[in-house]
Amino acid sequence: MTDRLKRYADLIVRIGANVQPGQTVFVNALPEHLDLVRALTYSAYDAGAAYVDVAYTDPHVRRAMIEKADEEILSYSPPWSVERMRAAADGGALIMIAGSEEPELLADLDQARVGKTRQIEALKAIQRGQADRTVGWTIAAWPTAGWAKQIFGEPDVERLWQAIAASVGLDDDDPVASWEAHTEKLRTRARQLNELELDALHYSGPGTDLTIGLLREHKWLGGGVETSYGVYQVPNMPTEEVFTTPDRNRADGVIRSTYPLQLGGTIVRDLEFRMEGGKIVDVSASSGVDAVRAQLDTDEGARHLGEVALVDGDSRVGKTGLTFFNTLFDENASCHIAFGNAIFFGTKGLDGLSPEELTERGFNISSVHTDFMVGGPELTLTGKTRDGRDVTIIEGNVWQLS
Repeated sequence: MTDRLKRYADLIVRIGANVQPGQTVFVNALPEHLDLVRALTYSAYDAGAAYVDVAYTDPHVRRAMIEKADEEILSYSPPWSVERMRAAADGGALIMIAGSEEPELLADLDQARVGKTRQIEALKAIQRGQADRTVGWTIAAWPTAGWAKQIFGEPDVERLWQAIAASVGLDDDDPVASWEAHTEKLRTRARQLNELELDALHYSGPGTDLTIGLLREHKWLGGGVETSYGVYQVPNMPTEEVFTTPDRNRADGVIRSTYPLQLGGTIVRDLEFRMEGGKIVDVSASSGVDAVRAQLDTDEGARHLGEVALVDGDSRVGKTGLTFFNTLFDENASCHIAFGNAIFFGTKGLDGLSPEELTERGFNISSVHTDFMVGGPELTLTGKTRDGRDVTIIEGNVWQLS
């Protein structure tokens, strides 16, 4: 185990998932993530974990299922997978690893089937834990030759390692102290936005003219989340966003994605949505559009919005100048929006409501949650306050609030 690998694993365990003594740690990974998984296991036990449970998913096994299985199996969740996610959601820590050796392994398959291939009941189980903040969770990445080749045109893993390290502050003199200062900056931005008491956001730029209403009970967050048991953790490493929950019934206009979207083994390029009354009514893309349409048809909530997130040009990820073809990184270089399930901890005053009552209030519920990137130097983002004032928030990729 190299010193860099150990420091990275420690950062993921102690800052990302913030593993506590006695916790069970669940790790979801691909076979090519083996070295990081082993390092995470050592780090987790050093942090006092009671047990580390690792599940590897082979993308080629997934491809075989998409090619050969019956239609109803594509969204099937084996009972043991559901129980594992329920166990993680019951006070556990979940670490998910991104970074594929073959990022477009599924690009030549029927994209409608690709988009349907998700273990929906297992996803619902962990979404419940995330909403209730009963699980400490984080997503981090591992550099692979195939991913590096997609970014750089050659399998330069060391160059990708350096980009990941720069994005998560791994090479800072004291990465933990650096993260504490970084997350405080994001919390300050969230406080600024909460003080504005915004009613809506307006996005304008090339191919984009969209107004999104915010849930009246929305709350801006950034830098991390406190669990129900009082532990502060960082769900994404890297993280550069401040985010909140929109009103599922209030979004009108058109929006164009500014980065490619990696979606389940295929790349969606030039994604565009048209929205009316909070609903996505039309979608287009130069590639991968059928995979998006399949997700949008998953359930009634999939065509409504669940998150808006703001990122400016001060992002450590953005400063690399790279398109990572990976949502974990690209969403932290750019403003982004998610269609599908809303973020419950991005609200206040909605505890105890039934799913039907939440939907009535404008909170979106879905088994889907897919982020797509919309920010960049040409985007202007303006907020409309409840008392009717217009406030410029981001312009020219620069945060405008002081």
